[in-house]
Amino acid sequence: MPPSPPRPAAVHRRRQPPAPSAPAYLAATLALLALAALAYSRAAFPRFPHPPATRRCRPDAEGSWSVGVFLGDSPFSLKPIEHWGISSGGGAAWPVANPVVTCADVAAAGFPSSFVANPFLFFQGDAIYMFFETKDPLTSQGNIAAAISKDAGATWHQLGVVLDEEWHLSYPHVFSYENKTYMMPESSKKGDLRLYYAVDFPLKWKLEKVLLEIALVDSVILNFQGSYWLLGSDISSYGLKQRGELCIWYSSSPLGPWNPHKQNPVRNNKDSSPSARNGGRPFIYNGNLYRIGKGRGGGSSYSIQVFKVEVLTANRYKEVAVPFVLDKPLKGRNAWNGARSHHLDIQQLPLGLLWVGVMDGDRVPSGDLVHRLTTGYMFYGVASISVLLLGALIGVIKCILPLRWYFPHTEKRSDTFNTEKQVLLCHKFSSLICNVNKLGSLIGGRINYRAWKDRVYIAVIIVILVVLTCSGTHYIFGGNGAEEPYPVRSSYSQFTLLTMTYDARLWNLKMFVRHYSKCASVKEIVVVWNKGQPPLQGELKSMVPVRIRVENKNTLNNRFNIDIEIKTRAVMELDDDIMMTCDDLERGFKVWRQRPDRIVGYYPRLAEGGPLEYRNEGYTRQQGGYNIILTGAAFMDHELAFKRYWSKEAEIGRQIVDSFFNCEDVLLNFLFANASSTSTVEYVKPAWAIDMSKFSGVAISRNTQAHYHVRSKCLAIFSEIYGNLTSKRLFNSRGDGWDV
Repeated sequence: MPPSPPRPAAVHRRRQPPAPSAPAYLAATLALLALAALAYSRAAFPRFPHPPATRRCRPDAEGSWSVGVFLGDSPFSLKPIEHWGISSGGGAAWPVANPVVTCADVAAAGFPSSFVANPFLFFQGDAIYMFFETKDPLTSQGNIAAAISKDAGATWHQLGVVLDEEWHLSYPHVFSYENKTYMMPESSKKGDLRLYYAVDFPLKWKLEKVLLEIALVDSVILNFQGSYWLLGSDISSYGLKQRGELCIWYSSSPLGPWNPHKQNPVRNNKDSSPSARNGGRPFIYNGNLYRIGKGRGGGSSYSIQVFKVEVLTANRYKEVAVPFVLDKPLKGRNAWNGARSHHLDIQQLPLGLLWVGVMDGDRVPSGDLVHRLTTGYMFYGVASISVLLLGALIGVIKCILPLRWYFPHTEKRSDTFNTEKQVLLCHKFSSLICNVNKLGSLIGGRINYRAWKDRVYIAVIIVILVVLTCSGTHYIFGGNGAEEPYPVRSSYSQFTLLTMTYDARLWNLKMFVRHYSKCASVKEIVVVWNKGQPPLQGELKSMVPVRIRVENKNTLNNRFNIDIEIKTRAVMELDDDIMMTCDDLERGFKVWRQRPDRIVGYYPRLAEGGPLEYRNEGYTRQQGGYNIILTGAAFMDHELAFKRYWSKEAEIGRQIVDSFFNCEDVLLNFLFANASSTSTVEYVKPAWAIDMSKFSGVAISRNTQAHYHVRSKCLAIFSEIYGNLTSKRLFNSRGDGWDV
């Protein structure tokens, strides 16, 4: 065979990578947006596993209503219950704080609830009963529930739903007449006003009679000047459903018959000062009658307003507004009633010494849920449209779907008219697709994926898409932004935030106070001023009182000085250069309230070896345990901790702290460990925390190695004086997932 002809020499050409296809860009963009939304939601809204006792009701379309208690020497001097420093005992830790009843409390009693409002009080013996509206989250129907308190309203035991009809019920006005107890709830959905009597108080009620065949809301009955008066708002007329008018009826008995007032309606919301609708039960003080009304607001965005009734007869009615001021919540959405209130019931305690009031409140503005969902989906919509425009920009629309798909296929060939309509419609749709294709091809042809300018354009568009997606995620899944407290045994409390600083760290302090004063459970901020000229009171912008305690000597021992002016059992010792979320503080406060004899904090350390050596958090996690909690961010019982620190046995330790200008927190850990045979420290992991001293450079622990060396020396000295610190506390030992 003849030899094969020689092969031509291979031509070596540099292969160009294929240009990325437009669909690939589109798929990558969508994947990037999904990952961005997922990452943002995990970072911005961390989900910690909550045990059942810490779960809180989610706001619905009507908000996140709850009920608080106020006490005072008169109806016009009411203060929230936390002002009185009342203790509920046990692990709740005083003072008891508002709110005292939430929908979570009702749900925990076995009655699902998403709403509690319109509370009314009723006294029987040494017990106080509260009747209120609760809403079933499944049916969105209002029912009447009850709770009982035997400690002047500090704590409440839920009795559950006591009246449930086939229609909506609310506004449960309860009163006594001739040795019987009656309830007159709002039943405007039924179109009348009904009166019930207690068959088995307070759990079972039976219909007594229909008082009026009128759809009244916010109705009350009172006995004044020898007659009974029924005040309610008639919403049966056209256009008055959202506003209502105040009408009056009178009778010689609360059972009727009722005669209409000659001046009806005696008030309406067309007056220069609204509040025609009742906002609670009228009360008598110093012989004068006062009516509580809903103040100005749109929808349910009411406030409380009080009127003095100057004339009340069968023919005339006259009232004037009087000053009535409760402590205004300054923490906004972090306060349980920061957005609005619309009901207040005031009664004098049986002993006649104090007046008690129950008021509902909400931290969610009216229509907030709808607004957030609408805004969030608008961001998602803009992002989706932008993705399509990006696809057109890079030429993704190239008649990917065959045009023949748009022509009609019908089995009824005789239906000529319908066929012609379908052909015409599909022809228009096909023309639109082709025009968009041409536009995409025209624009896409101008894009060079290898040119850095075009890549920058596409990158900028993708960044904008990511921002839009994250914004939508924030509005839809981020809630209303409130950082709420956590209940313990269905009760809330407050703590004092204490920080120690000096003049070189004033900028830290201003940011510290502005941020932490918004936290729901912070009652007061105490600034221990160690050195330099203290700031003026007006320099610190705060939502809570700030007290500056100027010290005579610059020593770290000042952190634990006994302070009789602190009004709470709990003190949160927090360095002014540590920034974390309010939710982190609230979680730590909850853990401490369950174990108030311990130090509960956010920075674990481990002392081990012979001699003892001070180890950082990373090492503690490797070893699976810790035995020291830094008091630069920790909760403690200030009476217990400060007395131990200034005891005689701690005198040598305080001298060591002064000599090293360090180790005051290590000393307190030894003093706690020496006083107990069980674990004395608890760790709570913050979602995130920033050490601002890294930016300011004014921390005493700038040189970490030298700082740890000094602390190891302290460990050696303290262990000889107070015993060894060897007990180890394991991570993730509580089961709440907050110490992982």
